[in-house]
Amino acid sequence: MSKTRMTAFVTGRVQGVGFRWWTRSRALELGLAGYAKNLTDGRVEVVAEGEAANVDKLLALLQEDPSTMKRPGTVAIVVPQYSEPKGAQGFAER
Repeated sequence: MSKTRMTAFVTGRVQGVGFRWWTRSRALELGLAGYAKNLTDGRVEVVAEGEAANVDKLLALLQEDPSTMKRPGTVAIVVPQYSEPKGAQGFAER
């Protein structure tokens, strides 16, 4: 299985609503490592490392229509970027 690292910038109403906690919970369920961090411009940066299929599953959850799931906040757009894994461990809220 191939491993990857995704850095996704999430735009919308995603700060102060439990979005980082929700993201951390989903990432841990998928066996991913990394972090979710509030940025000063109102976006959330999500970094996730692990099996490529599970990273793709997390991306799909971040992008999923909120009417079909109970995700805190409102996501307008998710911009993912991929790179080589750096050996992250655990998943933190920053």
